[in-house]
Amino acid sequence: MIKQIGQIMLYMNDQEQAMRFWTEKVGFIVVSEEDNGQGLRWIEIAPQQGAQTSFVLHNKQFIAQMEPELNLNTPSIMLYSDDLDKLYQVFKEKGITVGELVNMPFGRVFNFADDENNYFAVMEKK
Repeated sequence: MIKQIGQIMLYMNDQEQAMRFWTEKVGFIVVSEEDNGQGLRWIEIAPQQGAQTSFVLHNKQFIAQMEPELNLNTPSIMLYSDDLDKLYQVFKEKGITVGELVNMPFGRVFNFADDENNYFAVMEKK
């Protein structure tokens, strides 16, 4: 029986750039980093130590060669924030592409793009 979502795989063209984006701009931490010496590099990041769910940044080209049938597109991911206004300002100050703040029936939300133009959303729940 499944109890929780553990990791979400993100397939990136440039793992180093992706790691810098998520750690330096978004504020995530590197939980672990592994390299098998044969091209498979695994960079696990999370919003904070002990987070139940994390992202793993993979090399898109390597995975495409290893598993050509795999869908390497970025999933639509919703993140949560307790202070959406502050986060929105911080992202703008750090040069992150952000969309409009939008009021939804379940809370306020905005989209943002990483350096490879993958879009994510952040919500402050009501």
